[in-house]
Amino acid sequence: MIPKPSSGDGYGGGQLDRVHRTCIYMATKLGDLLDEIVVVGGLVPYLLVAQESLPSGLEPHAGTMDLDMGLALAILNRERYRELGIRLKDAGFQPDVNDQGNKRLQSWTTGGVHPVKVDFLIPPIDETGEGGTLFHIESDLAAIVTPGLELAFKDRSWKELSGTTPSGARATRNIPVCSPGAFTVLKALAFHNRTENKDAYDLFYVWSGVGIPKVAECLAVLLPNPYIDEALSVIETDFCNHDGPGPIGTAQFITRGRDDDVQADVVGLARELLHVMERL
Repeated sequence: MIPKPSSGDGYGGGQLDRVHRTCIYMATKLGDLLDEIVVVGGLVPYLLVAQESLPSGLEPHAGTMDLDMGLALAILNRERYRELGIRLKDAGFQPDVNDQGNKRLQSWTTGGVHPVKVDFLIPPIDETGEGGTLFHIESDLAAIVTPGLELAFKDRSWKELSGTTPSGARATRNIPVCSPGAFTVLKALAFHNRTENKDAYDLFYVWSGVGIPKVAECLAVLLPNPYIDEALSVIETDFCNHDGPGPIGTAQFITRGRDDDVQADVVGLARELLHVMERL
């Protein structure tokens, strides 16, 4: 698996546009299944923060290399997962293949010269579900077990996307997108596990773009929840110190090095969020 670039310079080359078009294309193919799907991951900041009317000082989002889609447990209860696999194949998707030639059943790809990878995630089935493991939905379809993912279904928003699908068709669809609150939880937990610069940057971008009051408002809808407590603890530990991994990771992603102004902005937003959530 190719690691994510550590700075914004590694994102570009039209990949964000291809992921955007793939997201719309998926919606045209999975329309009646969208109630049991939610977009999470690196495309969310781009969708939540209006790129045509950015706050002063905030640059356009760097983008993402792939598309992450969360699956609700209800898709298992209703046995609609079979329909999901059939439609993926009919739409031209196929399981990705790792360097050893083995299929990655949790990642499907469009193939071609500029492939777009779609990763599927699912909440733990029960208390024994360990984050990062694979849950096999069908013989050729799996999803990554992701603790806290259920929050994205409890508080999500529908965003209208328009654009050209990979086939060249012009389409407009409403897409279910993870809310700023649930996104903060999922990204904070992900950062704690892997400490990637892109995760820190995405958190900073959403906090800056939608504002801490909106993030806190979305979190309040989800309380009480142990994953929120865990995420806020991560933010307190990793994002509230000027030289902590969160502020430095964000600065490295934006400037390719340390930057006092960026780091101070990250710390200020993190402390504001904790203050609003009565953590400080």
